[in-house]
Amino acid sequence: PQFEQSSLQAVHQQRRELLSSVCSRYTRKRRLLRPDDLRHLVVDDAHGLLYCYVPKVACTNWKRVMMVLTGQGKYQDPLEIPAHEAHVPSNLRSLSEYSVPEINARLRTYLKFVFVREPLERLVSAYRNKFTLSYNTAFHKRYGTRIVRRHRRQPSQRALERGDDVRFDEFVYYLLDPRTQQEEPFNEHWERVHSLCHPCIIHYDVVGKYETLAEDANYILQLVGADGSVKFPASSKTTRTTDDMTAQFFQDISPFYQRRLFNLYKMDYLLFNYSIPSYLRIR
Repeated sequence: PQFEQSSLQAVHQQRRELLSSVCSRYTRKRRLLRPDDLRHLVVDDAHGLLYCYVPKVACTNWKRVMMVLTGQGKYQDPLEIPAHEAHVPSNLRSLSEYSVPEINARLRTYLKFVFVREPLERLVSAYRNKFTLSYNTAFHKRYGTRIVRRHRRQPSQRALERGDDVRFDEFVYYLLDPRTQQEEPFNEHWERVHSLCHPCIIHYDVVGKYETLAEDANYILQLVGADGSVKFPASSKTTRTTDDMTAQFFQDISPFYQRRLFNLYKMDYLLFNYSIPSYLRIR
């Protein structure tokens, strides 16, 4: 319906305006994009789409949709694509694979979109997924063992070797430890959205939100005329990290660390218009 479309347009206009005003307030000078900055931008040349994926913000389903859109009829239904297949890099093209003139042409003319989520809820979702599920052994080995070694008093030999029982408070200490970012960039699952998608350099046409996922996804598919050929999958709410669940994780984090963690993600709060969660004791 026309009315629905125009009210959605107004919402997205407001999000873009807020984004640009926060960017102009907080970023001194515009730097140039490097190819490395573009790895998260997935390209659909058929529909003129650029999607910056943010882990833990429906990115598996968006990648599935992008595979249907770019697959020349190979896939019809996003949900038929196994989750692990959606994350195989060669199944989708990244903007970083193109030449500089091709990159600039796409940034200028394609519809660019990103999806965001309440930052601490996204963080708890990443923690639950990567550190509490037994099958994520690669994360336990790579990050868990390091976290246990540095942030646990008298860890057992088993914990040092396996890193599969990291507590949330230990994860928080790891994120706030200056050594963490000196050694390597944050993993994409807990990196800030502004560091993954560079919304102050790339002008996104649509900033979708996890909280309004279905409406925003349909809006984007309508804008590029793809809403007839593919439907965005309805989300399964069963294991989803909610605001209440996030609040529970923060019960045992001291106000001192809560404030520091909030400051770490503050730019995402400002850019995407999220308010300070009521459960934080940082007033």
